[in-house]
Amino acid sequence: MKKKILILLTAVTLSLGWIFPGQQAAAAAPAETSAPYLVGPWLPTDQAFFDQWLSKVVQGTATPDAPLLPVIQEFKELIEEDPELYMLFNQMFAQVVAPPSSSHDPSGRPQIRDYRQMLQVMNRLLTMAPAFNQTGLVGFPINAILDRPMATPAGTTVFLNDKVNRQLKKILNQWAVFLGSAESRYVLNDHPENGWFGRDAKAAMPGFEEDFICDPAAPFHGFSSWDDFFTRQFRPGRRPLAGPEDDAVIANACESAPYRIRSGVKLRDRFWIKAQPYSLQHMLAQDPLAEQFAGGTVYQAFLSALSYHRWHSPVSGRIVKTRLIDGSYYAEALSEGYDPAGPNNSQGYITQVASRGLIFIQADNPEIGLMAVMFVGMAEVSSNEITVFAGQHVRKGDPLGTFHFGGSTHTLIFRPGVKLQFDLHGQVPGLHSKNIPVRARIATVTN
Repeated sequence: MKKKILILLTAVTLSLGWIFPGQQAAAAAPAETSAPYLVGPWLPTDQAFFDQWLSKVVQGTATPDAPLLPVIQEFKELIEEDPELYMLFNQMFAQVVAPPSSSHDPSGRPQIRDYRQMLQVMNRLLTMAPAFNQTGLVGFPINAILDRPMATPAGTTVFLNDKVNRQLKKILNQWAVFLGSAESRYVLNDHPENGWFGRDAKAAMPGFEEDFICDPAAPFHGFSSWDDFFTRQFRPGRRPLAGPEDDAVIANACESAPYRIRSGVKLRDRFWIKAQPYSLQHMLAQDPLAEQFAGGTVYQAFLSALSYHRWHSPVSGRIVKTRLIDGSYYAEALSEGYDPAGPNNSQGYITQVASRGLIFIQADNPEIGLMAVMFVGMAEVSSNEITVFAGQHVRKGDPLGTFHFGGSTHTLIFRPGVKLQFDLHGQVPGLHSKNIPVRARIATVTN
């Protein structure tokens, strides 16, 4: 069964919002489309910039025989000692069509030539932190360097392999150690183009110093690491809670842009097809509580790399259960075809397969009852941190946890019979939608 599922899947290409020092490109507007919200569409200028960035990364990387960090060395040994993986990793680069010895793919773009060079580039990237850039579109670094090979038949298989994903998790957790260290603060500067407190960043995040807890007079604005900056908190009063005494009002769990609303979701569905329907048993990892949501409603929204990334409870109630679910890091729906900003076009799909955090809440409002909130990491977002526990009572708007290191997506899941009037603040979900403030009204129960 597992092999049959793998045939239906594809590998990821470029993703969202990680930016590295020296990047410069014009901001990209969302493409005109009737498809779900495209969080990072690439325009030609962005692709040209990516080519330049990749060329610099490749040229600055050591020779294939240079020493590797232990976690990358483990990956090398895994590839070379497993005959199936060794075959797939070699095929993956050969299937790009251009000769493996070429430094460019068939379109003339720079490429990683083989898995050894891939490992050396990954080795270098583990000690780099994201710098600001106006585009917000240069993909997560590992995602970026594997753009073309991931889209090959061999890449489709290899990046859904359990052993590969376990090793990728170790690699991404090692990167998280660097991003949590003081050494990662070098990008928290006032360089006009790529500093997080520079001219362009201030234009992209107006009111940052007024909105977030920080000390502009202190080095690095008082942040102890890149991750400390990324998981920053709003100053008291900057995101007021909607309907604090009204349990019929549901609050936005994240600072996020509406992606999709679906009612009548099935317990099991063909989530890999073009429409990417929600399949509750797979979303909720076969949890016994999943059956209670069959026929219910799913609301999904996306967080960009510039968003506030902490989670807040949409309702008041008791935490019934929490789960951290391991999954893939680089998967997208085959039905979407080649997606140069993947998994942007596959956000419905990845709720079934990606690494994610799941929280069940028994709402105080009996007209809501049991609901679920699921937070899904995308690509290099390798850490979903849950900060509540079973049995704890939370008030609407209270913290539940946080994402680390990137843009992400999340869902609210309601049982059948819960009648909801959604408030998307004048927006159409999936069409050029913009962030709705966290803790703002997102829906009202109308039972």
